[in-house]
Order: sequence, then C-alpha cells, then structure tokens
Amino acid sequence: MYRKSSVGSELDQLIQYLSKLPGFGPRSARRAVLQLVKKKDILMRPLANSLAEVAEHVSPCSLCGNLDTNDPCHICSSEKRDRKIICVVQDVSDLWALERSGSFQGLYHVIGGTLSALDGIGPDDLNIASLLQRASDDNVTEVIIATNATVDGQTTAHYITERLQKSNVKTTRLAHGVPVGGELDYLDDGTLTAALHSRRPF
Repeated sequence: MYRKSSVGSELDQLIQYLSKLPGFGPRSARRAVLQLVKKKDILMRPLANSLAEVAEHVSPCSLCGNLDTNDPCHICSSEKRDRKIICVVQDVSDLWALERSGSFQGLYHVIGGTLSALDGIGPDDLNIASLLQRASDDNVTEVIIATNATVDGQTTAHYITERLQKSNVKTTRLAHGVPVGGELDYLDDGTLTAALHSRRPF
C-alpha cells in the first residue's frame, strides 16, 4: 500500500538520496534533512557548496587511485614519501584509514575491490595490472598487501602475491592486530599501527 509522504517533494527527494548512503536509512536520513533545514546558513548552504566543489574537482589519482583535486595526488607527488614501498589496499577508505594512523610513509595502490567468483569479479575488473607495472620499477623493494582479512580479501592477496613472484620485490602482509573478518576502515589507529609494524613475509 502506497503511503503518502508527509514532506514536500523536494525534501522527500533529498531524504531518498541521503538514505542511499552507507549508515543512513530512511529514518536517519529524515533526521539529517530536518537538521539541515533548521540550520540552513551554517550547515545546508556550506554543505551544498562543498558537494558542488567535490563533484567538480575531485577525481581518482591516475597512479594510485586515491581521490584528490590534483593528479597525481598529494601523496604520490610528495617528496617526503618512501617510494621504495607500495601498500596495496582495496578501497580509498582503507587508504584514508592507514593515513589516519600516521604510521605509514610509503606510497599506496588502490585496487578497487576484491576478487569474487560469486560476484563475477576477476583480475581484469580490478586495478591489478597497473600495480604489477609499478612493482616492476627498480626503485620499488617492497609491496605490502593490506587487503581486508575476509575470504575474498585473502584470495586477492594470494593472487597478487603469486603475480608479484616474477618481480624482484619483497611481498609482506599486515599481521597482528587485524582480526579475521575485520575491515581496515573500522579499526582504531593503534591497531593499524601495530599491524603495519608487525607485517611479515607472505
């Protein structure tokens, strides 16, 4: 049975858009929209401007896949980063989580997901070919595989490790502190730091 909305069509549309975001359902989206409307000048208008700026200027880095207003991104172009080490992550959110910990000063490579036979995701659907090309650079000495500790994450890690055997690089994996089934974006900074420092050969 169709239930008529209690709000105007514009507000209803905004609620529908917000409810599609992770962590939002219809109820939390309605609360967020109500708060935005109540605080138009200090929340809604700045948010709208920020969204427009991001939509216009932010894009994936052509080298690592990070999101930035510059290409290459600020990490890839920084002279302070250790270019001998590349950390492989599934998504940009994982890259941000590791950066938040402040314990890694190398470069990153976002592969954009994991291998999944169930979902029909194969190596060609991920950003793995460019990783292998980057790893073949003589300056690169280590590749840290920081995929999530899930079945698909482990499968992806094994596949990348096998492909990297032809390259003259050391392959390591995040170790202590990352629970099986855990995802990097939900781990605290201390856990991530311990995992990075305790990495081991794969």
